[in-house]
Amino acid sequence: MDQTPDGGAPAGTSTRPYLIRALHDWCTDNGFTPYIAVQVDGTVQVPMEYVSNNEIVLNVGFDATNGLDLGNEFIQFKARFGGVAREIVVPVDHVVAIYARENGQGMAFPAPVAETAPAAVEPAAPEARPAAKPAAKGLRLAPAPAVAEAPASPVVETSGEETGGAPGEGPGDGPGPRPTLKRIK
Repeated sequence: MDQTPDGGAPAGTSTRPYLIRALHDWCTDNGFTPYIAVQVDGTVQVPMEYVSNNEIVLNVGFDATNGLDLGNEFIQFKARFGGVAREIVVPVDHVVAIYARENGQGMAFPAPVAETAPAAVEPAAPEARPAAKPAAKGLRLAPAPAVAEAPASPVVETSGEETGGAPGEGPGDGPGPRPTLKRIK
């Protein structure tokens, strides 16, 4: 039996891709629009003009995507931004939340840890090193941005007949309370 170096149980694969697929299925089965919040860096392939504060929110519903693949390592699909089809590739570990647009229910994940290149010089003496910052505990809840800020994003707006209200009057549109994510134990 494989064990970790500290003698504990094996770590196994990440649960994140499985949870993302499960919540995507839950959103789809209940008629909700699944959104993912993505932490953007050089490994993420998204239209950079829609990135704000190193984060982008993407509609990953079947109506807004083409060829959606929710894999264990990457989420890949094609979507239209400003009428132009774009190829989107997101490493699964960069997904910081998945939630339903309509009610904000979903799950948040820890932000990816930035990998740093090993230093080419010898490390400084212990007294010269800055104090290490304690690691964040728990889940980071990403704020749900208003969809109206990026009208060319792959967001499918519904008409008033379908929702019982005027177009664009959904939760997360415009002023008012934003959807919240609940921590599920």
